[in-house]
Formats: sequence, C-alpha cells, structure tokens
Amino acid sequence: MGSKKLLSAVLLGAAAGAVLGILLAPDKGSETRKKIAKKTGDIGDTVRNKFTEFGESIAEKFDNIRSEANDLMEKGKDKVQQVKEDTKRFV
Repeated sequence: MGSKKLLSAVLLGAAAGAVLGILLAPDKGSETRKKIAKKTGDIGDTVRNKFTEFGESIAEKFDNIRSEANDLMEKGKDKVQQVKEDTKRFV
C-alpha cells in the first residue's frame, strides 16, 4: 500500500471513528450536530495541512533533484571540455 493510500485510510478511519463516537454519545441532537460540524472542520483542517506538507515535501525533493541534475550536467560539460583539450594535445 502506497503512502498516499495509507494516509487516506488513516484519515478516513479517524473521521469514521469520530463521527461514530459523537453519534453514540448521549447528547441532544443539536449538540450532536454541533460536535459533528466541529469535528468535520477539524478533520478538514488536518487533511489540508497534511496535503500542504506533502506538497511542500515533493516540491523540495524536486528542487533537490533539479539541482543535482544541473550539477551533473555541468560536470559532464567540464569533462567534455577536458577531453577536447586532451585530444588537441595528442593530435
């Protein structure tokens, strides 16, 4: 199971548990609806935060990979230039 599916399953399980807990609690209907609304908002905030963190993590990794690729490209260009210069000496 991928990390994205695992995160979704955990969040869905937490949401279901919270809703069931509220529904089974011995409160008035209006109080229960308020609690469900609050929990839904809290879970929504948590999901948004997790996806924001995930997006930032991916962006950071992408930037690192791009930087490494640029470094490798520069090293390759330097190596090609060095081989050209070495070849001129032997010809």
